Amino acid sequence: MEIGIDSFASAMYGSTSLSSVDAMEQLLERISVADEAGLDIFGIGEHHKKEFLDSAPAVILAAAAAMTKRIRLTSAVTVLSTSDPVRVYQAFATLDLISKGRAEIVVGRGSAIDAYPLFGFDLQNYDALFSEKLDLLLKIRDQEFVTWSGKFRPSLQNLPVYPRALQSNIPVWLGVGGTPESFVRAGRLGLPLMVAVIGGETARFRPLVDLYRKAGKDAGFSPEQLKVGLHSPGYVAANTQQAVEEYYPGYAKLWTRAGKQRGWPPVTRAGFNQAIAPEGVLVVGGPEEVAKKLIRHSEALGGVDRFTFQMDNAGLTHQQLISSIKLIGEKVIPLVK
Repeated sequence: MEIGIDSFASAMYGSTSLSSVDAMEQLLERISVADEAGLDIFGIGEHHKKEFLDSAPAVILAAAAAMTKRIRLTSAVTVLSTSDPVRVYQAFATLDLISKGRAEIVVGRGSAIDAYPLFGFDLQNYDALFSEKLDLLLKIRDQEFVTWSGKFRPSLQNLPVYPRALQSNIPVWLGVGGTPESFVRAGRLGLPLMVAVIGGETARFRPLVDLYRKAGKDAGFSPEQLKVGLHSPGYVAANTQQAVEEYYPGYAKLWTRAGKQRGWPPVTRAGFNQAIAPEGVLVVGGPEEVAKKLIRHSEALGGVDRFTFQMDNAGLTHQQLISSIKLIGEKVIPLVK
């Protein structure tokens, strides 16, 4: 199992007065520490809100590429429905050259809808936009000269797209939430799957993962091609009591505020305790407890090839995050392996 971090480039860590310049500097330091600590992957999301600095993830990842040596760098996710696939490929092909072959892309429709009005797209075309643009992105990835036509973007007639990535087949993962059709689409295309599970119990996604694997098998793809990744909120401290004490206040604040926007109930300590229980989704605890939970999650889904912690949390300081990243590299990864 590969293990890493996903970040939304939050400007909230530890203090609401943290400047955007300082927040970005700290984020790049954390990516560098993750590289040194032996983590496998670091992802940057895409949002267009005041509290996040990740509206241009490929730019952040390129800066990180120049500071790191081995860690793979990915989006988490690129909102492909509101992006031009040509520009997406060009940005990540450039990142691949800078990083000497360490770039990946996770694409999705976007759980937040702020990009749609910002870039002039109609939410009524939410899925159709994604389906068409994914088709074009994969053609660009696989062919230097592209002939293509669709509904939402001007056609291409035997036109080349440059630069080409160093990797001949730069990985494109499909990021999904809970829509069965999205799991089937990933399987049918033979794309690796990144499942975002932020509430409830991870095991409830097993039927959807099984749909993905069946669709992939029916389309002629081998089990080795049908990778499954899992993205969930989490945090590691020296022991579980410390992890909970440091993580819960900011978690409750962040998700209660998000709930007001999305119609979720406020976070309670009872609900949090259920979420950090053995079958719950939150991966919060000491290294031993976290390692056991990652293995348990993998078994629940029939095998997980990659896990990424989502640590953006208003209550955590930069130094606490640095410590958590080091613990993941020094203790959690060896325990899982």
